[in-house]
Amino acid sequence: MASAGRAYFQPDTTLAVQNGGVQMIPISTPRGKFNVWTKRFGHNPRIKVLLLNGGPGATHEYFECMESFLPQEGIEFIYYDQLGCGNSDNPRDTALWSLPRYVEEVEQVRQALKLNKDNFYLLGHSWGGILAAEYAFKYQQNLKGLIISNMMMSCPAYGQYAQDVLAKQMKPAVLAEIRQLEAKKDFANPRYMALLLPNFYAEHVLRLPLDQWPEPVNRSFAKMNQSLYVTMQGPSEFGIAGKLLTWDRTPDLPRLTVPVLSIGGKYDTMDPEHMRMVAAKVQHGTALICPKGSHMSFYDDQQTYMAGLTRFILGVDKGEKEVKL
Repeated sequence: MASAGRAYFQPDTTLAVQNGGVQMIPISTPRGKFNVWTKRFGHNPRIKVLLLNGGPGATHEYFECMESFLPQEGIEFIYYDQLGCGNSDNPRDTALWSLPRYVEEVEQVRQALKLNKDNFYLLGHSWGGILAAEYAFKYQQNLKGLIISNMMMSCPAYGQYAQDVLAKQMKPAVLAEIRQLEAKKDFANPRYMALLLPNFYAEHVLRLPLDQWPEPVNRSFAKMNQSLYVTMQGPSEFGIAGKLLTWDRTPDLPRLTVPVLSIGGKYDTMDPEHMRMVAAKVQHGTALICPKGSHMSFYDDQQTYMAGLTRFILGVDKGEKEVKL
């Protein structure tokens, strides 16, 4: 075990000067070249998990809880700020905020990091789950495993779930005031977020008291690229209204042959039954529904989430196509 631990934490011997695993990767886009930030944590030639943050427009930082769980299992993971996010370049060009372009960005990152079908696990959370799925539909031959975390495979169905299920759980007076502000498109009104935070975010995004949200989450959300977020998602997590409005890959799920873990939370902004359906429709799927979890189940149902995630990754590493949790 001690020797395995030393191997996991060994530095990159190809570097003359160590920098903590950070690698800036040049990305070609239709608007020129930019650089995106990545950071490797640990070393395992067979298991390399690339993390795709949500938002869109948040940062890798809310994934920092992974450091408390994955190293002890020998799982290497890679933080990555997508273009326009966190430590990566921000070209401030909405023409670059597009799903197909982000898929090609992930492919360029994969090539630069030398990830392949023998070691490459892709974990996408929320918007990152859309990006991970879309990447898999085009490039699944490069993947060893795919984790779709807290994301439905249909934005219309997500919007419908918000209206038909989640909205009805709100107090009628609160919902009425939210609807009034939305009708006026008065999203910048402080009252709008003042209503959503306790009545929606604290119920369905992260089920902890607002003053106890983990510091990495607050730090990441404080850096949200609002241009990217609003362009793709719309002004609120309460439904969807941006470029992703009509995105729906549900009919294509049987095309996925790579092992897939579909994660949801009982109190998620996403329908947990939809997440079960995703696991059933892909060729080799496993569902993990966190009974205490919401959209950020890796914080509010942490033990369930991390146990299931590590079991899936280690199971696929052993050759299991459909991992039993």
